[in-house]
Amino acid sequence: MEIYQIRAFVKVARLGNLTRAAEALSLTQPAVTGQIKALEQSLGVALFERNGGRLTLAKAGEALLPTAEALLALGNQLKSEAQGLQGELHGVLDLGIPSERPDFLRLGELAAVVTQRLPLIELKTHVLPATQLTEQVTTGRLAAALVVATRPPLGLQWMPLRSVQYRIALPHAQADAVRHGGWRELAQLPWLDGPAGSHAHLLLRDMFERHGLAPRVAMQNDDHANLDALVRAGAGCALLREEIAMAGAAANDFVVWGTARADATLGFVLAPDRAGEPLLVALESVMQKIWLRGALA
Repeated sequence: MEIYQIRAFVKVARLGNLTRAAEALSLTQPAVTGQIKALEQSLGVALFERNGGRLTLAKAGEALLPTAEALLALGNQLKSEAQGLQGELHGVLDLGIPSERPDFLRLGELAAVVTQRLPLIELKTHVLPATQLTEQVTTGRLAAALVVATRPPLGLQWMPLRSVQYRIALPHAQADAVRHGGWRELAQLPWLDGPAGSHAHLLLRDMFERHGLAPRVAMQNDDHANLDALVRAGAGCALLREEIAMAGAAANDFVVWGTARADATLGFVLAPDRAGEPLLVALESVMQKIWLRGALA
């Protein structure tokens, strides 16, 4: 039984697709299949059921998956401790982030602590929709990510950082149109939406679907961090973080509609099989240091 065989087992189990697993491992499909078969022979149990070329977890595979992930984490932890003895960590950390303001994500604090504690680390941020963030962490294209979600993403290690609420902000002209209306009238107003798969898009759709409705989208905007400027200009209605929405309403820039809220959580995610890698151990420690004072405030 070899560690690379365990890694292949975990990657196929978590991705649920042999082709994607092979790409994530930078191997050919036959090589991944061979590693899994060798592991099954070593353990004496079938980890997957094979139907028409498809692999699905067998009962033994489901039972052994948590232990396999723990073994990978321990192996990575061993590497981390050994590297710590050899000298300072170095390399590039690719961190995925949602389209939100840097102060909300505490990116300035993150960069400052990384510079101070990990001076040989180059931190690169990549702004992507929520579904792409989790997919790229799962496949290994991103080391980790900050994600705004209503629930922890499946198959990923999740560290909740803070709760976040979104409110409905309306330009003054649109607010007058629904002064005595409800959700149906609200849905007919022009709406500013985020790209498909973004947290802004998912939260907006979920809010209206709970009332059996869909918003009339007038503009799709990738930059959710500055959406309040578009609402202020009268471009349309939008979901804004509560602190931004209430500040804008207090300044009479726009109107906050009713008491409706969309609740979510900002969390830090990474793949379980990479949790003990030296750079990720260091990054997780930095995240804990930065967010210790405000976790789920």
